[in-house]
Amino acid sequence: MTAELVRGQNHPLPGTRLEVRVSSGVPVAAGATLSDADGTVPGADRVAHPGAPSLPGVEVSRQAAAQHRLAVDLEAVAADVHRVAVWLALPEGTGGPVRFGAVAAPFVAVTALDGAEIATFTLTGLDSESAVVAVELYRRQDTWKVRAVGQGYAGGLAALFQDQGVPGATVLAAAVRDAVASGLDRSVAAPPPRSEDGDRFRRTAPPLAPATRQAPAATPQSPVAPPQPPHGPAPASAATPPPAPDAPPAPDAVTTPGPAPAPSGAPIDYTHPRRRTAAPPPPPPPPSAPPAQPGAPAAPVAGDAGGWSMEERLYNQVWGMFEDLARTTAAYRSAVDFAESRMEQELDSALSDPRNRIGAAGDAARAEARARCAELTGRAREALDRDLAQLTAESEVVEPALPAAFARWDHPVWHAYSVPAEAPMALRLGDLHLPERPELRIPMLIRLPLARGLWVDSGRRSSEQALMTDEGRLRRLALDTAVAHAARLIAVHPPGAFTVQVIDPAGSGAAAFAPLTASGVLAEPPASGAGGVAAVLARLTRRVDLVQMALRGGAGTDVLPPDLDTAEQLLIVNDFPHGFDDRAVTQLRYLADEGPAVGVHLMMIADREEARAYGPVLDPLWRSLLRVTPVPDDHLADPWVGHAWTYEPPRVPEGSQVLHQVLASVAEARRRSRRS
Repeated sequence: MTAELVRGQNHPLPGTRLEVRVSSGVPVAAGATLSDADGTVPGADRVAHPGAPSLPGVEVSRQAAAQHRLAVDLEAVAADVHRVAVWLALPEGTGGPVRFGAVAAPFVAVTALDGAEIATFTLTGLDSESAVVAVELYRRQDTWKVRAVGQGYAGGLAALFQDQGVPGATVLAAAVRDAVASGLDRSVAAPPPRSEDGDRFRRTAPPLAPATRQAPAATPQSPVAPPQPPHGPAPASAATPPPAPDAPPAPDAVTTPGPAPAPSGAPIDYTHPRRRTAAPPPPPPPPSAPPAQPGAPAAPVAGDAGGWSMEERLYNQVWGMFEDLARTTAAYRSAVDFAESRMEQELDSALSDPRNRIGAAGDAARAEARARCAELTGRAREALDRDLAQLTAESEVVEPALPAAFARWDHPVWHAYSVPAEAPMALRLGDLHLPERPELRIPMLIRLPLARGLWVDSGRRSSEQALMTDEGRLRRLALDTAVAHAARLIAVHPPGAFTVQVIDPAGSGAAAFAPLTASGVLAEPPASGAGGVAAVLARLTRRVDLVQMALRGGAGTDVLPPDLDTAEQLLIVNDFPHGFDDRAVTQLRYLADEGPAVGVHLMMIADREEARAYGPVLDPLWRSLLRVTPVPDDHLADPWVGHAWTYEPPRVPEGSQVLHQVLASVAEARRRSRRS
């Protein structure tokens, strides 16, 4: 089975003779560096590149191309080679792309000689970089493994070679450039560069501080490259990677005020009305402030990212903070791993002589190795603490400036709430944090309209905290979490633009749904019993079918039945699978798969274990939904470095009436809208 790696993951190699295959959207140069146990390349004769394509055990392509097959025989490399790093670089001075952020993400596959894939890696998360270490084949305790690296360098090959300690890095990079240019003269011309209008947006704000807005210095085991803001995750360089399963969605496009709604008769468009793909303008200059002390980080400013509006700048800044936290934590963990690995190697080397295993010599060797490990770990912790302090300062500035859609329920902005005239570009689903600094919370924002449904997991086996929570209490927390999500979705849309329906077969959620029912924001009372379940599912299935047919036929809204509600729809399903027969389950799966594209979204409150009776038939349903939990849980993974992020669900403050007040304002706005 092929291992699909994310940045930082490794996988054992079943053999030593293999190929590394590269696919990219434009011609790239490919090569390899052969380093020792410390990750240092001792000389230019340990670099395989188009001008010197053959080294013992490694052979690379002689020219830039969109497809490469690098041959590797790990048994044939020199005995002191412990790492073979495969790198890619965009040709310079050819009129083609000058950064990886402007081209499709390269794909790398490590295969056996018969072509069978062993491991694959898609190099998402790149932006201004023109050279990148893609994967690394490394020796660990006499076995070879592959690691997905994805470390990019805005300074090109010269910066990459310098980082790996290659003597004469600048001269060697120039030689590679000349060799690639000679090869390109004999090759088919590359396609024209991608236009700015078609380019994916990347934040252009000036660095907040060198430690948090620049790629971390690579260590011999550092797999980190700047991840991309989870646009809607993805949430994916720190460019936009595709969201991994159970990953926060990444921001997929930039939004800006758009045209007025289409007149009656025009095709229905369920995309966000303010979404654009063109690059937005850079952020405005920050207000004048006293000059910072020399060497001190710049004072954080809310909205320092690029964007067409303050909302969009804050959105991009939040995900910039997310990627910075992911990157700096990955650098710290990699440095600690390297320090411990180095200590093990030093101990093995010092104690390989039986005479040194006991006595003063052995004790001194152990003490020296441990002291060096502690020194390296301490320096890594200092860098981490510096970066975390700057991110904490930024969070303290950004959090109070967030609009209602991005703010916590205890934010003062909700007390001045008024129903908006247009929907926001994104919505806060909760908070994310890492164990290195649990109190530093990053808002988890997802793009609107929802591309995936939500599954509020009410099961007790989902996490340690869920196991420690009473079953009845956990179910009530799951219902309260779903109501908080639904209330926020209703509150951030204009009157009548978002409709909520509830299926509660046994009526067990009546108390939790009371804020929705009492305020009058539901389209109708929660459906109960088999008949109620069937009626709601049939109505929504019909809506999806009719809108799909209208869209495929290029028809406008005038062909739809007058009783069809074309507003965005959210269906909340409680206690699944109780009250659902096979037909209802099939309809639910259909809504989950086809509904989001035509404005029908699903939110389920369910325990997956209770649905085991249906067997694997429901597995696609669970995978199609974004799982969130009613208690903190570390089930979310970013798609760049694979951190396990702890998700904190939204909490309405104990005893607060803010949710009731917001829903009452929504209901009143709807009544006024219907009268006008």
